[in-house]
Amino acid sequence: MLAFFFVLHCCLALDSPMSQPKLRAVIHRRVVNGQVAHRNYWPWQVSLQFKAEDGRYHHTCGGTLVGRDWVMTAAHCVSRPATWQVVLGEHDLDSYSGLEQILSVRHVFIHPRWNLKRVTEGHDVALLQLSSKAQLNSVVRLAVLPPPGQVLHHNHICYITGWGRTSSKGGISPVLKQAYLPIVGQSTCSGRGWWGRTVKKIMLCAGGGVNSGCNGDSGGPLNCWVNESYVVHGITSFGSPRGCNLRRKPTVFTRVSAVLWWMHSVSNTQTSVLSDTHANFTSYNVS
Repeated sequence: MLAFFFVLHCCLALDSPMSQPKLRAVIHRRVVNGQVAHRNYWPWQVSLQFKAEDGRYHHTCGGTLVGRDWVMTAAHCVSRPATWQVVLGEHDLDSYSGLEQILSVRHVFIHPRWNLKRVTEGHDVALLQLSSKAQLNSVVRLAVLPPPGQVLHHNHICYITGWGRTSSKGGISPVLKQAYLPIVGQSTCSGRGWWGRTVKKIMLCAGGGVNSGCNGDSGGPLNCWVNESYVVHGITSFGSPRGCNLRRKPTVFTRVSAVLWWMHSVSNTQTSVLSDTHANFTSYNVS
């Protein structure tokens, strides 16, 4: 999606996560210029899919499982109503392994300050309430989220994951890929020659070299290595319209620790949302 910017198609969780699998941080020099992820290595990764006119579902964005019936994604992915489903435990979009869980989306909640015409104002976050609860197992797990307000330091180890384009003009990857994207500190990312004033404090930058996110990665997680486990610190939001992996134009994410208060307000009030005209979000039912 192009709107001046290339919108890239100790801890908290909405539910208590199961113990994380034995993941470890392994840095690769060489999503764009990434590599195929080990099958189900990122068990909170979600494929968000829309129903096309032909009745078939197609991948459009990533997402993160944050509750058994809650998925976190980017607002720009779901700004326009559609019939949605999420696929959990997915690895290869072109084949069925039997480990996948396909769940329909019942309700979409969009941050009230999100504006599709003003992408750089931030708040690119949405919560999807699923029609049924995921069955947690070895390949489907809840993400761990950071404490409110936490900001990681420059060059902190993180990975982007997704089925997005493998180059600026390339096609969608059928298999889940990962790429090493170290954090770019706020003072650097908002400096001259980088993103400048485009980047706000509610955002997070990572990359800025040969690796990056691209179309189709939107809404997916930025997984950062914190205290011997991966914590989802970012929601993939946008990049440069001139290409997905430009030097000094790192991928920009919504900073999860800056929107946790809103996410909890949605999950805590969802039972009365349909009758609450003053609810702190924009929402719509999914037919």
